[in-house]
Amino acid sequence: MEPPKPSNPLLFLSTFIHQHWSRLGTELATRLGDSTRALASNLQRGPTTRRLPPGPLFASVLQPKHAAAATTLSSDHVAKTLTGTAVYTVSNSNNEFVLISDPDGTKSISLLCFRQEDAETFLSQVRLRRRELRSEAKVVPITLDQVYMLKVEGIAFRFLPDPVQIRNALEMKKAADIKGGFDGVPVFQSDLLVVKKKNKRYCPIYFQKEDIEKELSKVSRASRGAGLTPHIMVGSLEDVLRKMETSERNSGWGDLIFIPPGKSHSQHIQEMTK
Repeated sequence: MEPPKPSNPLLFLSTFIHQHWSRLGTELATRLGDSTRALASNLQRGPTTRRLPPGPLFASVLQPKHAAAATTLSSDHVAKTLTGTAVYTVSNSNNEFVLISDPDGTKSISLLCFRQEDAETFLSQVRLRRRELRSEAKVVPITLDQVYMLKVEGIAFRFLPDPVQIRNALEMKKAADIKGGFDGVPVFQSDLLVVKKKNKRYCPIYFQKEDIEKELSKVSRASRGAGLTPHIMVGSLEDVLRKMETSERNSGWGDLIFIPPGKSHSQHIQEMTK
């Protein structure tokens, strides 16, 4: 018998699990006014390069008892759910990543920004501190599905979230009387937006709180049911991806689909199912 599908996958992550990924991501995300200083500090160790890929990361989920024999979601499946969302980084003229050292100086990482203007700040620091890159370094987009597959291959990345969305996540925590900061890239979800199309269930996950609020405003009071009000949950992209990677195909986590900023879930799902 197929286990029940979770209506609220992100509720599992709404306890805001801390201490994941690198301190660099946390510092850059929570200190909204210190992006330039943090970047400059890490760039002093000297950026290196890694080639970019060719081409134009909530309610407790019930797991089947026979977990050992079950098949987890494939990397290709997880990557596909991220299709269409772009982040920005800095490359050289050979289409190679410009890397920076992590806070401990133990390894080099690629910084991926959710806002192009933050990538431009990164670019200005690269040009300031690496003379050989002053004329050839540039900001380039890369889609999250490409990033995820590179991560599977062992390439290290750190995200610089949109500070507006970090502020939104912190305000939601404060409203829920949950103390502490927020680690990682905020993502937002509501069970009122779960849809079925062509016999498949989709649970849309948004990178911008404004986008999900706009979607919920379209849901009529009648369709929500009497007395039912929209409820938005927040978690981190990194935790969601980790949970997807370790969950079984029929667990419900395979229903997630990430909606690119500025798009409606109906538009994106239609494009994905053509």
